[in-house]
Amino acid sequence: MLYELTHGDMYKVEIQNFLKTWKPGSSTPYTPCGMAYFDKWGTCRHAANAAYAAIWAADLGIDATENRQWALSQINYILGDNNYKMSYVIGFGSKYPVKPHHRPSSCPDLNIFCGWNAFNSTAPNPHLLVGGLVGGPNLKDEWVDDRGDYVRNEVALDYNSGLQSACAGLAHLCITDELPPLPPINTC
Repeated sequence: MLYELTHGDMYKVEIQNFLKTWKPGSSTPYTPCGMAYFDKWGTCRHAANAAYAAIWAADLGIDATENRQWALSQINYILGDNNYKMSYVIGFGSKYPVKPHHRPSSCPDLNIFCGWNAFNSTAPNPHLLVGGLVGGPNLKDEWVDDRGDYVRNEVALDYNSGLQSACAGLAHLCITDELPPLPPINTC
């Protein structure tokens, strides 16, 4: 925000350095299928938030093509360009998580007590949490749809905020005909 307000070079360098730490060849590891992997908790959240930062930086004229392409690759991964060919966003596409770690969506009737039987059920959650971004895969691109695995199946507002912002930015680029060429589709 300081760069947007001042256009000061010191802020531009900070933005470039931050985004450089996310890109291939940096200290941030990548899954075999191409998602930047910052932490085991909410891997998709971190990639989506960094993708949003890259889109914002590009809109400010900072490495526009490179940042847009990188952001697009991360959002594409989250939405299905991965080894499972599935979206990590509940309700998006034809294959997505159905057992997020989310109490209201896993309780059969929201008006009565919901105990461990509902939580331990192997059935999909009775209520589809449309739009919820689950945590995501481990560093090896492994993921299991298991509501008991709160590390990889948790949903939270901060998971969705970066995703929605990045998707809005990409939609804007589509409307203004500024979307970069699609990155190669992962064949992992």
